[in-house]
Amino acid sequence: MQLPVFAAAAQALHFDDLHLNPIVLDIGFLQVHWYSLAYIAGILLGWYYLTRLIAQPNAPMARRHADDLVFYATVGILAGGRLAYVFFYQPDILLHPLDILKLWQGGMSFHGGALGVSLGIVYLARKEGLSWLRIHDYVACCAPFGLFFGRIANFVNGELWGRPTDAPWAIIFPSAPDGLPRHPSQLYEAGLEGLVLGLVLAFFFWRTNARNQPGKLVGIFLLGYGLSRFIVEYFREPDVQLGTLSWGLTMGQTLTVPMLIGGLYLVATASKRPSIDAA
Repeated sequence: MQLPVFAAAAQALHFDDLHLNPIVLDIGFLQVHWYSLAYIAGILLGWYYLTRLIAQPNAPMARRHADDLVFYATVGILAGGRLAYVFFYQPDILLHPLDILKLWQGGMSFHGGALGVSLGIVYLARKEGLSWLRIHDYVACCAPFGLFFGRIANFVNGELWGRPTDAPWAIIFPSAPDGLPRHPSQLYEAGLEGLVLGLVLAFFFWRTNARNQPGKLVGIFLLGYGLSRFIVEYFREPDVQLGTLSWGLTMGQTLTVPMLIGGLYLVATASKRPSIDAA
């Protein structure tokens, strides 16, 4: 008797039938990947949206600060994201240190990238005498752009696929083992971490007084991302080199727990911090 997931394989959509190519442009000596364009699009759209946010009354920084922050954030995303991936997900790369620089091959950790951006924000705030927590609030509203494009790039690359399923929208990814139909978990993450979380943050920024309560928006972001990632991990195939850890959670879920705790604390204590009266 066939299990449902095997029976569904005959009707499942094959990834190759989508005719997606991870390489946008190939002229021999130069290859442009969707993965790279996803980061560029996320950073540029995030910067543009940030300039719209700080144009509102009582912004925590000026336009010149936002322009400087783009550089610090880019360095933080690339360095933090790559190093965290290497240390937490694939430490074998340390045996070949130059491979750490091969960002075009994929392998970035959101948690590390977020930490890198946070360090850049703290540096800018201390250098310019600004409120690091309020800057975090505004930057958090821009992060879903990068998350959305990054997950779409993961899908185009045919990587980070989901667990086997007999769902009618399942996809057979050629790089996945056994040729089983799997959840397109990259798209689940793009929808939750990118679209849904972005809309939630936009609502709280534009329709409530949250931006004048230091820490509330970044707290909402941490909670929203943490819950989204924790849930999607049940549909996403655990990293082959790690699997489900001994305490019953994947590495992605484990790294998300501190974010959930921090987000809950920031939201719960936001009303106790000195608020910024709207002009």
